[in-house]
Amino acid sequence: MKNELVLKELSTAEVKERLDAERAQLQKMILNHAISPLENPNKIKESRKTIARCLTELRAREIAEQNA
Repeated sequence: MKNELVLKELSTAEVKERLDAERAQLQKMILNHAISPLENPNKIKESRKTIARCLTELRAREIAEQNA
């Protein structure tokens, strides 16, 4: 819930930057987890959810822009 509020306050460029950073972090976590198990594998799940939230926010802004 808190994460969603933060995304709405960011500009579109900042959301895209965060999306790129989250994707890079997810890739690193997946590779590290394949080599040796992560201490908390739920972080992978949380990272995927954050990426989905970013994509959802970008899509909502795109739709709002088209309707305006």
